[in-house]
Amino acid sequence: MYKELFRKPVNRRGLLRGAAYGFGLFGLSDLLGDKTAFAATAQNPMAPRAPHFTPRAKRVIFLFMHGGPSSIDIFDPKPRLYRDHGKPLPFKRPLAFDDEHPAGPLMKPLWDFHPGGESGIPVSDLFPHLRDVVDELCIIRSMVGEGVDHGAALLQTFTGTSTFTRPSMGSWTIYGLGSENENLPGFITIKPTLSHGGAKNWSSAFLPGIYQGTAIGHAGLEIETLRAEPIEYLIQKELTGEQQRYELEMLENINRRHAAMRRYDPELEARIQSFELAARMQVEAPEAFNVESESQATKKLYGLDDPVTADFAWQCLLARRLAERDVRYIQCTHSYKWDQHTNLFSLHSQNALEVDRPIAGLIRDLKSRDLLKDTLVIWAGEFGRTPVSEGGDGRDHNPYGYTIWMAGGGVKAGFVYGATDDIGYHAVEDRMHIHDFHATVLHLLGMDHEKLTHRFSGRDFRLTDVAGVVAEKILA
Repeated sequence: MYKELFRKPVNRRGLLRGAAYGFGLFGLSDLLGDKTAFAATAQNPMAPRAPHFTPRAKRVIFLFMHGGPSSIDIFDPKPRLYRDHGKPLPFKRPLAFDDEHPAGPLMKPLWDFHPGGESGIPVSDLFPHLRDVVDELCIIRSMVGEGVDHGAALLQTFTGTSTFTRPSMGSWTIYGLGSENENLPGFITIKPTLSHGGAKNWSSAFLPGIYQGTAIGHAGLEIETLRAEPIEYLIQKELTGEQQRYELEMLENINRRHAAMRRYDPELEARIQSFELAARMQVEAPEAFNVESESQATKKLYGLDDPVTADFAWQCLLARRLAERDVRYIQCTHSYKWDQHTNLFSLHSQNALEVDRPIAGLIRDLKSRDLLKDTLVIWAGEFGRTPVSEGGDGRDHNPYGYTIWMAGGGVKAGFVYGATDDIGYHAVEDRMHIHDFHATVLHLLGMDHEKLTHRFSGRDFRLTDVAGVVAEKILA
């Protein structure tokens, strides 16, 4: 191949470009048993890299509540809403409404609030298990975004922009830090949603393809299917080792021909690396994904023994197993259930019942294993919901002031940051825009969001675009 490639005279740039075709193949040749000197010097794009400064967290578990939970019914109590229940909104609503479709009246929280733990932070009866571990949480009541529809809000939450295709936060994380486990993906998303942006929410976009998230199933799969065959989508269990080796050799030949014909393919190196990873996963993935091997006490802690909680319990328990195996970025999705424009009381009650016990179990389990201190757990939806009613007993989207929380990973525990106005519509104190949220998460991982850049199409891009301020007050 190389004789054909260099038959014609080439300049220095052409020589270097032609030689570059084999860089990824050197790593593949090592996997296939070609123990050459080149294999020892091959660059590994997933190799661990030093952070910009000492990190507080080594990894992230992102618990995403798809649809938009109602902050003022869970974490952000507003006495005025009880007092003014049924009265009109005291200002013009930000979203466009006309005389035929006016904003509904103010609606009080549908659940009672009670203080939890030694911190006394109030959490509603919707999340009693989470209230029991509230001393571990850093509750941020002042989140702000621009997306008023689900698609835009999801994309901004995960990629920093609602209007363009950009790398996701998980992809930026492993692009900056690499992975500490060479036999598992650095970024895994469990049962992700296929709607409202779908794969764009875990895409690497213009970053090398090796940094994209690896999806375990999707939101439409029943949990019984994943519990039976959790890695069906990752490895080919029906092939023997000899058959897998033959398949990789064939893929190597195809890639060599592709490189020679196309001269340069920016996805080729990522493709070869993904084949290497798939082969290495044959060894470690089956054990890592074997949630059923956990003790009965642990399964009960998460709620894996209850059909109501089993789905999200399996996700959370798998997330813990991946975290202790040094997977850098893990995402769990409760999808698509939190969009209650009507029937909020009954549907939010069901949603919370499905996730409350598993999430509290995850926090307790991480702490008992000494993992919480360097694992950043994030709970968030794409936005909150309005203090006015819609359809009588529902609430509309509200990206102007909503609540998320973090735990572990170097944030203050038993702490409340920021505030919304007295009816919970707009963030008014210590506003945390999504760019600030991303800057803060990267900071906790030891990265300066202004220095974590990638040059593409003539300019340097970053997760936070040209904005973002680290929320220093929440750092422990």
